Amino acid sequence: MAETRYTKDHEYIRIEGDTGTIGITDYAQGQLGDVVFVELPSVGKAVAKGGEAAVVESVKAASEVYAPVSGEVVAVNSELEAAPGAVNEDPAGKGWFVKLKLTNPAELEGLLSEAEYQDYVKTL
Repeated sequence: MAETRYTKDHEYIRIEGDTGTIGITDYAQGQLGDVVFVELPSVGKAVAKGGEAAVVESVKAASEVYAPVSGEVVAVNSELEAAPGAVNEDPAGKGWFVKLKLTNPAELEGLLSEAEYQDYVKTL
């Protein structure tokens, strides 16, 4: 079963083997409002933990999506280019941004569990 971890910047990473699927949380998409544009990296790009993995623009603001861990981009959700609203409709499903091949799985240790993330959101 896939394990999902979270950042305090409201990104998630769903781990399956040595690959992680990155997106933004439901809380984040709610704060952004209607997503109108998504900029994705190219496949093969190396991304460092905390570095920009994608850019999402909404009617309110543009915001970077940061990589929760380091890795190499092995897939992007190109469907978001034509239908960026999927980020609002299904952020943990159809609204994912990139898939990374993890280069340092130990970086997952510093991320929040789902329960820890839910507790964190309650403090905002």
